[in-house]
Amino acid sequence: MPFAAAYSQSSDCQDALQEVCRTAALQLSGARPDLSVAFVSRPHLEEFNAIVATLGEKTGSRHLLACSAESVICNDRAIEEGPAISLWSGVLPGAELETFHVEFERTPDGPICAGLPEPPADPSGLRAVLMLADPFSFAVDTLIDRLADDLPGVPLLGGMASGGSAPGENRLSWNGKPVPGGGVGVVIRGGPRLQSIVSQGCRPIGSTFVVTKAEQNIVFDLGGKTALARLEETYSNLSERDRKLIRHGLHLGVVMDEHKPAFSRGDFLIANVLGADRDTGAMAIGHYVRAGQTVQFHVRDADTADEDLRHLLSDRLSPGQPSPGGALLFSCNGRGMKMFPESNHDAGVIRELCGPIPVAGFFAQGELGPVGGRNYIHGFTASIALFDKE
Repeated sequence: MPFAAAYSQSSDCQDALQEVCRTAALQLSGARPDLSVAFVSRPHLEEFNAIVATLGEKTGSRHLLACSAESVICNDRAIEEGPAISLWSGVLPGAELETFHVEFERTPDGPICAGLPEPPADPSGLRAVLMLADPFSFAVDTLIDRLADDLPGVPLLGGMASGGSAPGENRLSWNGKPVPGGGVGVVIRGGPRLQSIVSQGCRPIGSTFVVTKAEQNIVFDLGGKTALARLEETYSNLSERDRKLIRHGLHLGVVMDEHKPAFSRGDFLIANVLGADRDTGAMAIGHYVRAGQTVQFHVRDADTADEDLRHLLSDRLSPGQPSPGGALLFSCNGRGMKMFPESNHDAGVIRELCGPIPVAGFFAQGELGPVGGRNYIHGFTASIALFDKE
């Protein structure tokens, strides 16, 4: 097999390392992996440095990224409590990999990033950038803007390290060496095709509207009426079930490609509705929006999130498409048992639809992935890097 995924729940660090390395090596039939990614839960963090050093030595992986995790994922399991190490490895024939550690410096003009690889003169064959980052020291918007300039159209996939509740508590590692913050990543060029799947877990309700007045993340008017008036119109025509979902959380989807004749799942960037002003009818959302964009209200629940993930995966698995060989899964730490009846939902759906492929990942404090050809930081999302078998 060109990919491997292994985990251990042993509380003994050395036993856990032996288990995951042995299992991964068996799956790869002893082949040396080109890339490995490891996720280490909080109970093992005191030994994080020793863990990543040992993983680098025992796997022989040419490149190794690792981060701390509130909970880890492996194959069809999500381990939301207790000690766990999850390891994913891939043999990527024909691929060129360049790993890096990016850091940020504050300046009067805003943060700047250092450590990114130089953009290639010939960008053909670029598959993706995979990234693990510390949410307390990572200027995500700065990085996304920089990559949009350096590597336009290249998917950025990954997640924010979790498990730490304050600056300095999360852990990151780059090729077996711990780093103090920022982000670690790899640029993948050539080799097996990689597809990005970003399931935001929402469905649209009501009608679409054109933004007729907005400023930064404040929506004033939709189709000539206040945003709040449009919400009230939408609410009055909904079922009681959808009204209840609105009361538990409302979202606004912003269309990414205005040239489409009609809009459906995957066409919207989902933003949380943060609040509304009854005096002005204005509404604050989690992303910037401008006049002329098309938007639609959305709701989210477990059934919708399940349906959305299945729909997006099925689209990628249409007849004639290459078979998937492995996947990295970056799932929000608000999913799992906090959203679904079972903790293994996202990994289980991938394995159900794609077959028993090696899957590994973690529950992140923010997920990276493209929507409509542009990269974003998300919440309550499952972001997937799906590698072809060959």
